[in-house]
Amino acid sequence: MLSFIRNNIIRGFPFILFLSAVFLLTACGRPRVIKTPAKRPVSQPSRTSSYHPVPPSTQRPYKINGRNYYPLPSSHGFSQKGIASWYGRKFHGRKTSNGETYDMYGSTAAHKTLPMNTYVLVKNLENGIETMVRINDRGPFVKGRIIDLTLTGAKKLDISEKGTAKVRITAMGEAVSCRERGKTVKKFLPHKDFKSGEFYIQIGSFTNRDNAKRLKNIMYDQEHKTVIRMYDRGDKIFYRVRVEAGNTLTEAERMKRVLKRAGFKEAFVVAK
Repeated sequence: MLSFIRNNIIRGFPFILFLSAVFLLTACGRPRVIKTPAKRPVSQPSRTSSYHPVPPSTQRPYKINGRNYYPLPSSHGFSQKGIASWYGRKFHGRKTSNGETYDMYGSTAAHKTLPMNTYVLVKNLENGIETMVRINDRGPFVKGRIIDLTLTGAKKLDISEKGTAKVRITAMGEAVSCRERGKTVKKFLPHKDFKSGEFYIQIGSFTNRDNAKRLKNIMYDQEHKTVIRMYDRGDKIFYRVRVEAGNTLTEAERMKRVLKRAGFKEAFVVAK
């Protein structure tokens, strides 16, 4: 059977569908391609800083309009392209998903799966304008839209009149709380540069460890060094199958394209 599988990878057979039929695999998650964020001047929190607490409830899987969403355990290396929109007066003063009060004049945003208090750089791909916002709510639940901005955020990107625009969002860091002059203030703690390091391509995530092992062995037979990483989500344990992809982002992106052509349509880059 392994010989049959190898031959069909080479011929461009839709490999991931074949594996699904054979092993009853249930992969989860969506492609997330990381890109190197632009360097921006940021204020560094003091050594006594601590992470702003993320309400546990906001990290639980949830269901909207018949679709399941699984909040990410970390925003490190996250980048996404899609449509940005904004929400305003109808929601002004209401509670957001993390318990804050929505302020249409603030610099916050809603995202379906990023951890609360993640700072993201939002770039309007139609005019090149950028702005930084903090995630404190869930949404938007409209097909194709990836982020809901405040009125202020929409004005900064020059989309308040049009209503929507194509954007790229890049996770830059997280909010932290620290003491300054006797007051608790929030500051931005940037992610480390991830242009170089140890990179992997995730090609599957399974609740059955045996299925993960089978896929790992298949990739090993194809001379791809592959590892299994266990992730405890709280309600379930997942076994993530990842292929080693080199020490630079460029190498990793190249490997991701190769694996996608082989049939792993949901493959995405992760940094160790």
